[in-house]
Amino acid sequence: MAQAPLAETLTALFDDLPQQLQAGARWVLDHPADVALLSMRDQARRAGVPPVTLTRLAKRLGFAGFDEMKALYAQSMRGRPDNFRDRAEELVARRGIEGDAGLVADTIRAQTAHLQALAAPEAVAVLTSAADRIVAADRVFCLGLRSAFPAAYVFHYVHALFGATSVLLDGAGGAGGDQLKGIGPRDVLLVVSVNPYARATVDAARYAAGRAAAVVAVTDSGMSPVARLAADSIIVATDTPSFFHTMAPAFVAVEMLAAMVAARRGPEALAALTAAEDYLAAFDTYLLPPKR
Repeated sequence: MAQAPLAETLTALFDDLPQQLQAGARWVLDHPADVALLSMRDQARRAGVPPVTLTRLAKRLGFAGFDEMKALYAQSMRGRPDNFRDRAEELVARRGIEGDAGLVADTIRAQTAHLQALAAPEAVAVLTSAADRIVAADRVFCLGLRSAFPAAYVFHYVHALFGATSVLLDGAGGAGGDQLKGIGPRDVLLVVSVNPYARATVDAARYAAGRAAAVVAVTDSGMSPVARLAADSIIVATDTPSFFHTMAPAFVAVEMLAAMVAARRGPEALAALTAAEDYLAAFDTYLLPPKR
């Protein structure tokens, strides 16, 4: 939905809601199509709250109950083409008929939709702002924990490869976060964090923001704990037919961001890449050396 019902109202009320109602509000904000399509019980299960929470949220917004709020979302969906979520909800029922081919096809459709969303004008605007902010920084600290670590590492690796100052907060020996002690107003903290959000990542983002460093977040919701601390929030979808959230859109987002930063650094990046390739060649690092 281009402009989901109640989005502005929920965003304005969010900070004043109890924690459990915030969880319900975050679900409604992030999954407007599902509000229209799924039962309240299914939505509550996916949001991680009891069904009564969604009823309480609807009443907080002035509705008689959740069904009345759902009807508003259903009305806004009429006339719109079916999207991947319509098909994903049928996956379990169709599994016995379509087999693994159905799962593969639905996964590809999901990923395609997620990646297309990153090309939307509003997403490109955020990527552009984040790239400008990173290029202007003295140092970029990179943090991602658990499933988010590989995406944070990829950005750090590529960013350092073309000569930029990059610090990976990798937690070796439990002291990785100590490198944040010197972060300041001329630095950027890039965090990758999706639901369920790692507490240490949120704490690091809060610390960096408190030190006047800019936070760039790659996250799954504008209401996520790190997005609410960030100067720029690159929103990536994580839903797939699988039981586990996908990190593929986050990988694509950080790869695009690294490419945009490299392009901005121009000749400086080219010189650093030449030096890096000479170093790798000197140690015969690869079986087949990369083409220049």
